[in-house]
Amino acid sequence: MIHREDRDAVTILRVEHGKANAVDVELFDALRQHLDQLEWSGQRAIVLTGTGNSFSAGVDLFRVLDGGADYLRRFLPVLTTTVRRLFSYPRPVVAAVNGHAIAGGCVLACACDARVATSGPVKLGLTELLVGVPFPVAALEVVRFLVPDHVVQRMVYSGRLMAPAEALQVGLVDELAEPERVLEAALERASQLARIPGPAFSLTKKQLRASHLDQMAQAGINFDDEVTRIWCNPDTLATIRGFLESTVGKK
Repeated sequence: MIHREDRDAVTILRVEHGKANAVDVELFDALRQHLDQLEWSGQRAIVLTGTGNSFSAGVDLFRVLDGGADYLRRFLPVLTTTVRRLFSYPRPVVAAVNGHAIAGGCVLACACDARVATSGPVKLGLTELLVGVPFPVAALEVVRFLVPDHVVQRMVYSGRLMAPAEALQVGLVDELAEPERVLEAALERASQLARIPGPAFSLTKKQLRASHLDQMAQAGINFDDEVTRIWCNPDTLATIRGFLESTVGKK
């Protein structure tokens, strides 16, 4: 599900979970376990990447339909906890965006400290509203940390997928690399960040993210129950089913 490989002081976490590396409860649990273990190890930085032509295609919507409201009441809090954990991890985390990063997959990349994306024919973006589901507060905040609010609004409302060059232009990614060089470029960036003394990096990262972490906590109280209610609504599940039927011809 998540394969670990240590390259000197940098650890590669490679997601290999189904055809499109879709996220679910088990994947998020596994990611948090790796983060917990690595925080207390001697490893200085992490590179998070995917396999095949996907970094991650986002939430496993088939699993959502199969599990319904009961599954969603488990999944959405786990999503929030994992995104917040990744966003606040005290050491450098670089996303090697090897392929498509869509919806929740794009959010995971945004939660990292830097993003090196392939220059190949892949798409990145936030398609949640096209599926009829709202963003948990933590997911929206990590995107707002990267790009100006008016850009976030345009991305979210349209749900339009971007090519890597446009993602670079709007600040969604930090660097492009040829497909065969994405992982090495991400390792180089992670190694550069790892040379910063740990306590100074950790404190500075905490300071930079403080207002967004506070917003996750406060706005989460105000909005996340409503987010869950909408996700669990039968009309929402019907919209998800229709989206899958129109895009992949299933469900």
